[in-house]
Amino acid sequence: MKKFFKVSFIILVILLLSALAGVSFYVAYVYLNAKSMPLDESVLTSPSATIEVFDDQNKPIKEPNEIFRPYAKIDTLSNDTINTFIAIEDKNFYKHHGVNYKRIVKAGINNVLSGRLKEGASTITQQLVKNTYLTSEKTYKRKIQEIALAKTLENKYTKNQILEFYLNAIYFGNNCYGIESASNFYFSKEAKDLSLEEASLLAGLIKSPTKYCPIRHKDNALSRRNLVLNEMNKDKLISTSTLKKSTSSPISLNVKISRQNGLNSYSQASIDEAEQILGIPAQQIALQGYKIYTYLNEEKQSALNDAFKKEDISCDSAGIVLNNITHGVEAFVGDSVYKILDCKRQPGSCLKPILVYTPALNEDIIYPCTQILDEKTVIGDYAPKNVGEKYRGYVSAREALSKSINIPAVKILSYVGIEKAKAYAQSMGIEFDEKDSSYTLALGGMTYGVTPLSLAGAYSTFANMGKFSAPKFVKFITDKNDKLVYIHKAEEKQVLRDDCAYLLTDMLRTCAKTGTAKRLSSLGIDIASKTGTVGKSKGKQNLDAWNASYTKDSTAVVWLGNLDNTPISYAGGNQPTQIVKNYFEKIGDSSTFEMPDSVTEKSIDLNALNDNHIALLANDYIPEIYTQKELFSKFNLPKGISTSFTKVGKETFVSKVENNNAVISFSAKEYLSYIFLSNGKVLAHIENKKGETCVKTPLVNSEQTVEVEYFYTNSPEIKEYDKIKFVKTQRISHDKWFI
Repeated sequence: MKKFFKVSFIILVILLLSALAGVSFYVAYVYLNAKSMPLDESVLTSPSATIEVFDDQNKPIKEPNEIFRPYAKIDTLSNDTINTFIAIEDKNFYKHHGVNYKRIVKAGINNVLSGRLKEGASTITQQLVKNTYLTSEKTYKRKIQEIALAKTLENKYTKNQILEFYLNAIYFGNNCYGIESASNFYFSKEAKDLSLEEASLLAGLIKSPTKYCPIRHKDNALSRRNLVLNEMNKDKLISTSTLKKSTSSPISLNVKISRQNGLNSYSQASIDEAEQILGIPAQQIALQGYKIYTYLNEEKQSALNDAFKKEDISCDSAGIVLNNITHGVEAFVGDSVYKILDCKRQPGSCLKPILVYTPALNEDIIYPCTQILDEKTVIGDYAPKNVGEKYRGYVSAREALSKSINIPAVKILSYVGIEKAKAYAQSMGIEFDEKDSSYTLALGGMTYGVTPLSLAGAYSTFANMGKFSAPKFVKFITDKNDKLVYIHKAEEKQVLRDDCAYLLTDMLRTCAKTGTAKRLSSLGIDIASKTGTVGKSKGKQNLDAWNASYTKDSTAVVWLGNLDNTPISYAGGNQPTQIVKNYFEKIGDSSTFEMPDSVTEKSIDLNALNDNHIALLANDYIPEIYTQKELFSKFNLPKGISTSFTKVGKETFVSKVENNNAVISFSAKEYLSYIFLSNGKVLAHIENKKGETCVKTPLVNSEQTVEVEYFYTNSPEIKEYDKIKFVKTQRISHDKWFI
């Protein structure tokens, strides 16, 4: 037994040593290859470069695609400015030789414990390498290359040169590359004039330009800036009194406003997407000569531009046109001093089809004709209200959606369940915060909201019969030698049944014809639509206005609002819908929605629906005027068949005598015929009459019987009878009739 353990131990040691040798060989191979890579100094010092972006016909897009980096010399920057970056990014910058091995070991242990490459422990030199020569992917190979190139840089350049390259290469958000560009954008001043507080803000920003953006996330930016200042105090770079003064000062921006800054061009959106695809910043895409080919359709882009110009909008705005077949963005319009596609906005009622009605249809909880009581409602501590506090009684799900009535949406969400409903929305590309867990979601009340692009992607799911694929700007990318390095392959996933998608589409057709998007009704095309308004309905108090519309081939989403939350006077059914109308009037669309085999049209009992609020299939006897044709999923048909018109119920006749005349009163039903007879003669024949009715006939005999025969007008074989007998008795003073 001892011999067995001894042999096993030796084998284990040999295996471990072999593995270690293999890893060592791999590391050495990658490291030496990286060390031999020639470094192009122009990548570090070039002030500008252009990215080539092409449309769907492979023609250059005529938009500014230049990455411009105004250069700041390090000897012009204050010590405070330089120290902010040293304190938060690399405290030992002037001590190490490009790599901080102690931090790497610590990060390695944390990565092993977490089971993934979570921490990089990059020095400023390594960050410079990553931002100029390598991708941003988190792999061990790239980390080894990063270390090797960092050592090369440290051998070739001085510390101050490396720091200067770094400060002019890093990204500060809002298309700002380098500290000079960032200083000009956020504070309208040169980098040499930055205050301690301003420099600390910029130093804190680079970790996550979106999360710590001082324009949209001031609290995050303030917290991060103060962290930088505290680190400087720990390193004795500023005094405690300076720390207190600086951390107590508010963030003060002086953003250089320019709506022509290219932040919201189609090209910029494509470049942003290419950054994610390639894992490198835009400046690297430009310097390394990558070419971006997109889905932009020149005709549709022009039509969308004209659609907005026609309405003279005076707020931030965005429009997206998505091809439902390729899932490519064919047109994009954005007008703001901020990047609109990076910003989430409250979707309002545009979320209802995605989060409420689609799950309820797919879970077989409702039909389009299902009636819901629209009334004052309280669920737990939530008391939703309709616009204008108007309540309509029973309304169909179709009407509730097309007219965007709030109470039915909240009730239906309660039938589905919040978590299940969110799962459906997430499968269509909608993201939620962990705090999004209340019934306010039914009305579009989210913590952060949606982007116009994600909303367009969700609505295209309905046009695609329940198949979802994330929308993209980029079709393919080539390198400087025109070699293909990426191609978009839409991966469609069936997230809804096709019957559910079609029924929802048909309900939104109603919205485009007679609902809140009825401005589209005159287009004469097969279109489905939904509007959304966030804020009060009257006065200049709204914050967001939406329209999301789609045909079989295209999805168009329009958003109006202000990213600084300044109120607007627009509502979803007005200007956004008009812009969509302008677009489709210009471009046209002959595509039509095709009803799948899983959907069928059935006649239901209209009286049962209106009187008892239940959907029952009509039987063969119900007159057509008392039926209603409705669409149903073949997987979810009404369970019952109406018994109406299979027999005639007993009617109530009220009789009296007036001046020797028999007077018979009753409540006539328009679908019944009534024949009154006496002594073999027809006294009256009544049909197609509704409501209180009176028949009068003279009494001529001492005993006289009036017979009533009533039957379904369209089915005379189904009938009932009644007899009313009048008897005359003589008394001393006068005659008396008895019934």
